[in-house]
Amino acid sequence: MLPHVESSNVNVAASVDKLLAERGTALLSMKDLIAAVRERTGTERSDADLAGLITKKAALLGVAVLSD
Repeated sequence: MLPHVESSNVNVAASVDKLLAERGTALLSMKDLIAAVRERTGTERSDADLAGLITKKAALLGVAVLSD
């Protein structure tokens, strides 16, 4: 299976960084964050892939994410 390739004008990682920074230190829902990333970027990445990216970015920024 080949990895999903985003179009060149979509930077999902940067969108996750921006989203987490906007939400601040509030406890965030993983489902809500995934939905917001999809809405902002139009990505077709799997939920698991987005959850992994969000988890890594949140850990780097010290943001708590509720795994729901």
